[in-house]
Amino acid sequence: MTTANEPKLAKTLLKQYDRPASLDNPRSPHRPASGNFEKYAWLFMRFSGIALLVLVFGHVFIMLALDSQGVHRISAAFVAQRWASPFWQIWDITMLWLAQLHGGNGLRVIIDDYARKDRTRFWLKTLLVLSMILVVGLGSYALLSFEPASVPTAQ
Repeated sequence: MTTANEPKLAKTLLKQYDRPASLDNPRSPHRPASGNFEKYAWLFMRFSGIALLVLVFGHVFIMLALDSQGVHRISAAFVAQRWASPFWQIWDITMLWLAQLHGGNGLRVIIDDYARKDRTRFWLKTLLVLSMILVVGLGSYALLSFEPASVPTAQ
């Protein structure tokens, strides 16, 4: 029997689980966020994008705009001379790593958004990580183990 002061409730089968959880009495307790990976990945994309803009446009400006010859001066001897300098090795390896990580993180987000099945998502991400490791590994090896003396100079 209800009294005039009791609030009227929707008709249910008189079971507690038939009522939706209210905001002041949720069914499960609030759990704190377990990780901040997505936040840090989002921040990385912004900062690496800015760094890549500086590195790439600096590279293009130095390679093409400072010299009147432009792309016509680029040869194996030119690259060997350039990679003999630790400055250019660091510049190029930073561009390589940032571009791979930035692009890989972007592809990871696309895979998460468009791959419908967990199994497909797993295999696509596995292929992505393997390809990134391969490209970064081979690119870093080429940059760091390069011997400028092995390239014949232009005559």
